[in-house]
Amino acid sequence: MRPARLNATIAWLFMVGSACFVLGSVPAYANAVGGTPDAITYFVGSLFFTSASYAQLVQAQSPAMTDVAQRGSRGPVRFWGWLPHDRGWLAAATQFPGTLFFNVSTLLALVHNATVEQEDQHVWRPDFFGSTLFLVASGFAIASLGIGLAVRRGLVVWWIAWVNMLGSVLFMFSAIASYVVPGTGDLIDVQVSIIGTLLGAVCFLVGAALMLPAWRQTTLTG
Repeated sequence: MRPARLNATIAWLFMVGSACFVLGSVPAYANAVGGTPDAITYFVGSLFFTSASYAQLVQAQSPAMTDVAQRGSRGPVRFWGWLPHDRGWLAAATQFPGTLFFNVSTLLALVHNATVEQEDQHVWRPDFFGSTLFLVASGFAIASLGIGLAVRRGLVVWWIAWVNMLGSVLFMFSAIASYVVPGTGDLIDVQVSIIGTLLGAVCFLVGAALMLPAWRQTTLTG
């Protein structure tokens, strides 16, 4: 596979998945299509997230896909790897199961007439676990830059790492706000839940779009 093609594939898969989450979070869209189609939109988006995340994991563990000197030619990919000392790989390896949790939460959100306990156990918990793993993955991604907390505005990968961190934080706020209170059956904060998901997805959309110029920048300067 050509490294540039794999990188572009990852970027577009993340962009489509993020766009689905953005669309699903828009109240006008949810009101227009109804609850079930809106939930399906989230589920479809989660599948794109998972596909992109696994492709990114393959990229992180395939030397031919990340070696700047080989980026103009085809190279082999590794579908399984174990690189616990590589922070870039740790970021991808942590993010991937996080997307699987989102698959579970968005799929089970399609179930009708669930009790409060079932909502919290089968929808909220996977969402919370997925958001937690996204936060951890974002931390590893920032650490993989090797520049600490230094500001590098001219470095596109710096923007990607921090925009994704902001998206992960917003997803976490949304997850916490989405907890269904057993006594009332209401969410902790509906508005925070919606806005957190919407803005978090926008951040991930921006971060994914930046992967394309980041690739060109790294190739030119690497």
